[in-house]
Amino acid sequence: FPSRIQQQKTMRTIQTLFVFNFAYCIPTTAAFHSSRHLDSGSFHPGIHRSNVLFITRRPNSSIPSNAIHQFNRANAKNSVVANNEDGTNPTDKRECQILLLDHLNINHQKGQHSLLKAFYFDFLKCAIDPRKYENYSAGKKTVWANIGMNQFHLPEGNPEAQVLDGKITLIYESLDGLRERYERFFDGTSVEMDVLKDSKFDVRGIQTNDQGRIAMQVTDPWGNHFEILQSSDPSYDRAAHLGSQPILDGHPPSEGLAIKDLTIHVAPGSNLEGISRFYERIMGASTVNISDSSVSIAVGDRGQTLTFRCHPDGLMANNIRHHDFSFESSEEVDNLEYDGKTSYPMNYGPHISLYISNLPHAYQAAVDLGVLYVNPRFKRRAYTETEAIDQCMFRIIDVVDPLDETKEVILRLEHEVRAVVTRDGKKYKSYPLFEIQV
Repeated sequence: FPSRIQQQKTMRTIQTLFVFNFAYCIPTTAAFHSSRHLDSGSFHPGIHRSNVLFITRRPNSSIPSNAIHQFNRANAKNSVVANNEDGTNPTDKRECQILLLDHLNINHQKGQHSLLKAFYFDFLKCAIDPRKYENYSAGKKTVWANIGMNQFHLPEGNPEAQVLDGKITLIYESLDGLRERYERFFDGTSVEMDVLKDSKFDVRGIQTNDQGRIAMQVTDPWGNHFEILQSSDPSYDRAAHLGSQPILDGHPPSEGLAIKDLTIHVAPGSNLEGISRFYERIMGASTVNISDSSVSIAVGDRGQTLTFRCHPDGLMANNIRHHDFSFESSEEVDNLEYDGKTSYPMNYGPHISLYISNLPHAYQAAVDLGVLYVNPRFKRRAYTETEAIDQCMFRIIDVVDPLDETKEVILRLEHEVRAVVTRDGKKYKSYPLFEIQV
C-alpha cells in the first residue's frame, strides 16, 4: 500500500493538475477553509480573494474579547497569478533577483546577555556591530553579531529565547580556532565561556557531513543547531572586495566568513514545488536543488541558499511552525487599529531579511498573491507600495503556491524584503555591498 506521504503527494498532484487545467473554466467563490485549529495561536487559512477574520494569541494566554483581526487579502487578483506550468509569469524575465540573505532575527533569553556574548562573540568570534555597541556594553536590549556580509539580529525574548526549527550553516576559513576554544571550555580553562556550562551549548567534533564537507556540529546555549563548514576558498566566501558589515574601531573582522545556508523544517508531505514557485514568482529566485524531501533556493549568485526540508522526525514531528502571533492586551489591539488600515497580528517568531534588486516588482507580486504582511512589532511598517518604497522594505509571512487557487498556506515564515536603493536612487544605508545592483 502507498505510504501516507505518497498518498499526500498523489492528491497534491491531482489538485494541482485540476487547478491548472480548470482554473479559467470554472467560476470560483470567495470561500475559505481551515486546515489548522486555533490551538497555540496557529490558524492556517486556505484562502482565495477574501478578508479573513481570525483570533490570535500567545500560547497559554487568555484571548482578549476584542482580539479579532483581519488578515487582509482583498488585493489578491481574481485568478491564479501564475500562467506558466512552472508557476512563473511569462512576462517576467528575471525582473527581480534576490541579492543577499542579510540577517536572521532570532530572540535570545531576556536577562542572559552573558550567554549571548559567550556564544556569539567569544566562541563563534562574530564581530560586534558598532550600531548596537551601546546595548552590547550595557548588557541589554538588541545586539547585532556580524559574520562577513551577514548578521544575526538578537533581540531580547519575551522572555524566552527562540529555537529555530531547522539548521544554521556558517562557513569558516578553518575550524581549528573553534575546536581550540571548545577544548579550553571543556577543560575549564576558558573564563569567558565558563557561563555556558549550565546551558545547552555543545560541540560534536569535526567530521565529514552528508555532502562530504568537513563540518562541526554545534548547539547554542538555547538549543539552536549550527553546522559550521570549512571553506575551500576563504577569499571567495568572505568576498570582502564586494562588501562588508561595519566593524568596530580597533576590532578585527569576524572569524566566520558568511552565513552559507538557512534550513527551515517543514511538515512531511509539504508542497516543496509550490515553495519553489513562490520564490520564483515574487523574487525571481532560482531553485538549485529539489527532491522528495527538500528544496533549496538560490540567494544571490555566490552559493548562499535558503533550504526547506521535511522534518527529520517524519510523521512523528508535530507543531512545526516558525511564527508566534500575539497581542499582549486588548488595549494594545485597539491602539494598532488606526487610520482605517488593516491590523495584523504581531509576530514574535524569527524572521529573515533579504535584499532584492527590484522592490516595486516584488511588492506587486506579493499583492497579486495576497501575501503582504505588516508586523506591528516593528516601527517601520509598509501598508502600501508608496510606504514600501519610502521605508525601503515590506514584509511577507505566508508562503503559498502560485498555482494553488485556494492559496493554502504551506508555511509561515516572516520575510523582511529590503530594497537596495532609496526612493531617490541612492544606495540604502544598511546594504552591505559596495556596488548597487538593480
